Amino acid sequence: MTADSWAGRALAAVVDRVTATEAEVGERFPLYAEPGDGRWTTTGRGSWTGGFWAGLLWLRARCTRGEADRLAAARCTARLAPWVDADTATRGLIFWYATAPAFDSEEAAALRGAAGRACLASYDPESGIVPWGAAFGGPRLLARADAVPGLVPLLAGAGGDGPTVAAAHLHRHLGLFLGEGPAGSVGRPTPAWQFDAATGWRPREDPAPGWSRGEAWMLLAVADARLRPDVAGRRPERLAIAAEQLLARTEVLTGPVVPPDDVSGPRGAVDTSAAAITAVALLKLARAGGPRAAVCSHRAVAILNRLVEAHLTGPGPGRPAGMLLDGCYDAAKGLAVRHELIWGDFFLALGLAALDDLVDITRV
Repeated sequence: MTADSWAGRALAAVVDRVTATEAEVGERFPLYAEPGDGRWTTTGRGSWTGGFWAGLLWLRARCTRGEADRLAAARCTARLAPWVDADTATRGLIFWYATAPAFDSEEAAALRGAAGRACLASYDPESGIVPWGAAFGGPRLLARADAVPGLVPLLAGAGGDGPTVAAAHLHRHLGLFLGEGPAGSVGRPTPAWQFDAATGWRPREDPAPGWSRGEAWMLLAVADARLRPDVAGRRPERLAIAAEQLLARTEVLTGPVVPPDDVSGPRGAVDTSAAAITAVALLKLARAGGPRAAVCSHRAVAILNRLVEAHLTGPGPGRPAGMLLDGCYDAAKGLAVRHELIWGDFFLALGLAALDDLVDITRV
């Protein structure tokens, strides 16, 4: 695919925003920024979003080809090492997106391998998943939509039984997400489930069906699996059917270009981060081939264009350019509901970089 000039200009603005953010946050990790002035709320260790900041620094380095930028990305990635042994399935989000854009870094590859092996060791055969974990509090044996993206390729590259566990983890989540019986086979998918050895799986109320970012996360995980023969080859027909079901039931190709945070409730905040994740997932599905490849590609470009035209800040007083606004962190808690989100910035930059042929989307 060839990017129009709008994509190149938008990517340059996002990269400039990365440099401004770097100067503001120092050794901390940006989480979300105020829409009025662009000030970041940060974390010291990165939480589940730290990998997206490291990934943005790697994408900047790929755009600028500067050695100083490459070293900054490498230093940030190294600061994520304490998360390798953390009890959380979000290690997929942390370590895959922090290291996959660093194609030529041996240190990033070594960290990715260590994280993958640690996640492989965390696999629970009885529930059939790498558990959500207790690192952020709450029940440990959860299956959540945001526990799958990144973790599929991370596990698959861990060696040994990695591809088998990656496929098992994905398909257990898909079975729950899409519904394993007639009662669960229609309507919006259920993004969160809890396991009990005595009673099995039961749905959780939070996050509830209709969470658009959860739907985007699952589509991304399926797209990643379809691009990996070592995972897709284990249940290829089921994976292809699941992709079609996701596209249909989440209305990714026909619904709003930028979805509400909660598509099942009253119309409230939109979530541009869900749209950006969806665009990257669709670009990956297009590369995976199949009858809907062209449609997925066209829709991905339309989403990215809408994000740039309607939600990306331009030059002007009061706030920086290159902010992807209208991301919704947590509407139920009223937390950062129209803000710039670090993962929204990452997926927008990744999608634009893929259009501009700066990144092989099948590898990130």
